[in-house]
Amino acid sequence: MKLIETDRLVLRNFRRRDADGLLAYLKSPVASCFLSLTLQDIDAATAEADRRASDDAEIAVCRKEGDELIGDLFAHPEDDTVSVGWNFNPAYASRGYAFEAAHAIFADLSEVKGIRRLYAYVEDHNLPSQKLCERLGMRREGLFLDYISFRNDNAGRPVILPVLTGFGRRTHAAI
Repeated sequence: MKLIETDRLVLRNFRRRDADGLLAYLKSPVASCFLSLTLQDIDAATAEADRRASDDAEIAVCRKEGDELIGDLFAHPEDDTVSVGWNFNPAYASRGYAFEAAHAIFADLSEVKGIRRLYAYVEDHNLPSQKLCERLGMRREGLFLDYISFRNDNAGRPVILPVLTGFGRRTHAAI
């Protein structure tokens, strides 16, 4: 991917040296949907950083000052539509970084790459991500009545969350 800069951030491909930053927020993911990404140690984080480095759909979000990894975005293309999402280190919450990063990638996807539609799935209890979707101009489009998360209960059965919300945003008028 090409480098994208904002006032405070750099959006770029992952690098091996991002392993420490990844481990900081993936050793105990906040959102249930990211539990399958849990990293146990620095070796697992290094392998994950290497894997992401070869995938332009996985975007490292770093502070300009010091090139410190504070989170990530993903933008998985499906023709003229893209599935988007974000995962940030909670230590950097409530500073506007997620909005700044997502807004920049949305602009690149719609204005530079000509993507027609963006969508995201957000857990019903993840109010910060729902608010972020709304701030980004996305609208609530639907609810999944059952959603199986990526963790099991004490008996080994998948935990079922009550609702997953779908958000979408058109970037261009349909032709």
